Amino acid sequence: MIASSIGKKFLSEYNRRKNLNYSAKEFFEKVFYPLFYDHPKYLQWITNSPFVQGIRKGAYPTQQERKEKFTRLIEKLSSQRPDASIAIGYPSLDEIATTSGQITNLKLPLKEDDYYASWIGGGLGVGVQGGYSIYFEEPEILWKIHEGWNVYREHLNNLDKLRPNQIETWNGQWIVHFLQEDYSSSLLFSPFEATKDGGLEVPTQRWTEILLSIANNISGRTLNGYVFNLGQTNTTIGFIPFNLPQLKKPVQFYIDLFGKNEYLDNGKLIRSLYGTRFGFAAACEMGVIGVRALEPKDLRQYMTEQSKKVRLPDYSRADNEQQISFKTYQTWLLAMLDNKQLWDKANEAAQAYIQYEGEAKKLTTKNFRLVEEVFDSTSKRKFIEENIPLLKASSIAASAINKLVEEINSMPEDSFKYFLTLIKFRYSFIKSQTK
Repeated sequence: MIASSIGKKFLSEYNRRKNLNYSAKEFFEKVFYPLFYDHPKYLQWITNSPFVQGIRKGAYPTQQERKEKFTRLIEKLSSQRPDASIAIGYPSLDEIATTSGQITNLKLPLKEDDYYASWIGGGLGVGVQGGYSIYFEEPEILWKIHEGWNVYREHLNNLDKLRPNQIETWNGQWIVHFLQEDYSSSLLFSPFEATKDGGLEVPTQRWTEILLSIANNISGRTLNGYVFNLGQTNTTIGFIPFNLPQLKKPVQFYIDLFGKNEYLDNGKLIRSLYGTRFGFAAACEMGVIGVRALEPKDLRQYMTEQSKKVRLPDYSRADNEQQISFKTYQTWLLAMLDNKQLWDKANEAAQAYIQYEGEAKKLTTKNFRLVEEVFDSTSKRKFIEENIPLLKASSIAASAINKLVEEINSMPEDSFKYFLTLIKFRYSFIKSQTK
């Protein structure tokens, strides 16, 4: 039934924009079926449905066969209890089958129009990595997804080698394309990749790319999505809130700190780094998908962990791609801290430690080793203790370090590790510029 709900939300938006009053059945018969199924190559494959029963692998149904399958579906929807083969997302008749889902002993007030609405909603899922799909409840997003249906149909009709039945994967690619800043309806959009057998297919879009595109276009609020997988085994993760303001912050910080032109020139690389530490399913386990879910995978090596020596970013060997990666890591850290002022404070701290090192006598590494011990701190308490020798020294840098200690002492423990990591990046960068 979630697909039915999504189908109804979309249909209400469709009728409003078109000044029509279609029922779900009328929309299915006049718009959805002709577009999705009344062609040799389908937009979507629904397992065990009348549309796919009896079709041999690699074969396409004739017009007469399609008409018969359509008639059979209409008859079943009007005469029998709905199941997963004739209503999208509904239980299998075998309620313990792996393909069954959304089972309840409640007597839901469902009607024939709900079953047709499920087909409409089924065409609006957005495919992401891991075989999962998302139903978004936002009418504006549903409308944008639907606008890509005709484009996919045109490609299927015109490209013999293009694989059919990928509407959910297509929806993910389309929504990112549609929501890009320089979108134009005249732009040729063909996001296809070659398959091993010489064909073409729609590759799955990254979940971060989809969510960041939405966050950049929808006003600041939390958006709910329903995450699921319908296949050989049906899997339901459930309703997940997507915190759009949080998701937008790392990108906004990147633009603020390094310039919009640099972001536009390197946006694809920057966005590809976000969310790489967690898969989509693991990110959903957080309960809410926000900035934490966007953590870049390789950032952890620079965070101080128990019984591990500190690793500092090496700017001396960083090519342009690595420089962009370092900047991306820092903007994510700043987004986690949710305080842009800490950027300046991290710079001040880095300069203070560099100054302290510079005050050491020649041929001694004592000051450097003391700073390294500070960077090895695994807690606020340890950080404060490691700074005591620096504060006791009659150093010009002592005043700035003392202010830093006071700042960190008032900071939540969870924020400390992010701020210390940010200081390390600024320390390494500033030091690389002075050599």
